[in-house]
Amino acid sequence: MICLSWTSLSGLATAEQPNVLFISVDDLNDWIGCLKGHPQARTPNIDRLAKSGTLFTNAHCGSPACNGSRSAIMSGQPAYVSGMYDNLQKMRTVMPDAELIPKYFSKHGYWSAGSGKILHYIIDAQSWDEYNPPKETEDPFPRTLYPEQRPVSLPRGGPWQYIETDWGGLDATDEEFGGDWLVSKWIGEQLSREHDKPFFLACGIYRPHEPWFVPQKYFDQFPLDEIQLPPGYAPDDIDDLPPAGKKLARNRYFAHIQNEGQWKQAIQGYLASIAFADAMVGRVITALEEGPNNDNTIVMLWSDHGWHLGEKEHWQKYTGWRVCTRVPLIVRVPPGTSGLDEGTQPGSVCQAPVSLVSLYTTLIELAGLPAKASLHEPSLVPLLKDPQTTWPHMAVTQLMSPENYSVSGSRWRYIHYANGDEELYDVESDPYEWNNLAGDPKFAEPLSRLKQHGPKDPAEFVPPAPSSLTKLKWHPAGSTSVPASNPDGNRFNVTFTNRSGQPVKVFQSVGDQTPQPFGVLESGWSKPQLTRPGTVWLIMDTNDQPLGHFVVGDRTAQAVIPKP
Repeated sequence: MICLSWTSLSGLATAEQPNVLFISVDDLNDWIGCLKGHPQARTPNIDRLAKSGTLFTNAHCGSPACNGSRSAIMSGQPAYVSGMYDNLQKMRTVMPDAELIPKYFSKHGYWSAGSGKILHYIIDAQSWDEYNPPKETEDPFPRTLYPEQRPVSLPRGGPWQYIETDWGGLDATDEEFGGDWLVSKWIGEQLSREHDKPFFLACGIYRPHEPWFVPQKYFDQFPLDEIQLPPGYAPDDIDDLPPAGKKLARNRYFAHIQNEGQWKQAIQGYLASIAFADAMVGRVITALEEGPNNDNTIVMLWSDHGWHLGEKEHWQKYTGWRVCTRVPLIVRVPPGTSGLDEGTQPGSVCQAPVSLVSLYTTLIELAGLPAKASLHEPSLVPLLKDPQTTWPHMAVTQLMSPENYSVSGSRWRYIHYANGDEELYDVESDPYEWNNLAGDPKFAEPLSRLKQHGPKDPAEFVPPAPSSLTKLKWHPAGSTSVPASNPDGNRFNVTFTNRSGQPVKVFQSVGDQTPQPFGVLESGWSKPQLTRPGTVWLIMDTNDQPLGHFVVGDRTAQAVIPKP
């Protein structure tokens, strides 16, 4: 009988292989001290981590939305390869066989565990050995304290508005708030104990994702009368944008926030939420440094995408501009690590354009695990060895459909829209992208060069299955009065599914006028219908007796008509 030791198993982890601490901070743009995105940002713990490792100052997300970005990072498959473009898609519908980072590490002898938001509102239980909350729940969020009455600061501008766009200080301690404090507590406990295997440990910090409710002490760090506007804001910034750029730039959120006199209050909420997130990162890093695993643990900190706070007259994300694609990325590798024996140089800075989709490839090489052929972005290990080394690559950020993307180089940035519109910026002299150079023949060469790095034959968009969509609330007839329709916002599909056991008639409510009929939906049938936020849809039986109604929310959904 032959006894195999850990170290003798080819391709499996050995006791000497490094641990990985993988920290995600949601919706964090460059408003951290070491990236100097906003002069008032307070992030001493993230800055401390940057001083102990390598800071990438030109890192970009694979997609400017949570789902596309996180799916690309965790699978190593950019959206233009996988077809995973949109927040409404489901990762396992689009990529049913993708082997995520934790699964690959687990397969090679690691203990893979996590807490908080790493994927887009799911855990993907099959990919983890352990999770907190338990992976079987598929809910990555621990209990979190929110105000009983909302909105607190920003009145709803209409049915088009995301309900979580709101902010305010809470009369609570960090522990009472829960949320990221509980995530950092659980992660800290894992870091503070010894393990019989190397570990891949993922920590998902949710703030500064909306809503920006955190304990009041974080708001107190940023007195309202001292709040400064975003450095990248210019009132005439969108004048030189092509039509597609202007359409994407100006959205209702920013105008509504300005009209309500809440711009500085919102900035305060974002800064306070960043400060809270930084404190939670500090708890995790301190637990690592004071525990038994510090000398053998790689640390990666990243954000899934940036965030607009008025730049380009835009609020939120979903754009190809630098404020939305550029993200914090910090990597600390201890000496003696399999793939980088000398470790990272403390305080080193890399300005090369890199993509977060490279993190999978990079971790595999650092850990000394077998290469994985399906990964699509180069390893960052050469840059960790020498941040000034030649780097021929550019970073592609895929927007919400195949033909919309941006390309980030060392000096130039290019944005391409599906209708052929283009933008070009020299970020060396114009870091806030105020001057679109795409129409100037003098800059035809850099435009053409960056365009060559755009996706070739991008994967088609895979629409979400109706069953995977958010379900609209069904209001049975007589249970509540039927409100007036208030259609307001962009059009999108709602899929009506009839599970009532009988044919039904579908009508659109149009105020005081006779409801507009949209035909009969047979029992068991589903049918998509273009609609707008705030529209009321009435459901009747074939004798025109009311069965109930739906009120359309702010996004694509499924309207399921139940049995009476």
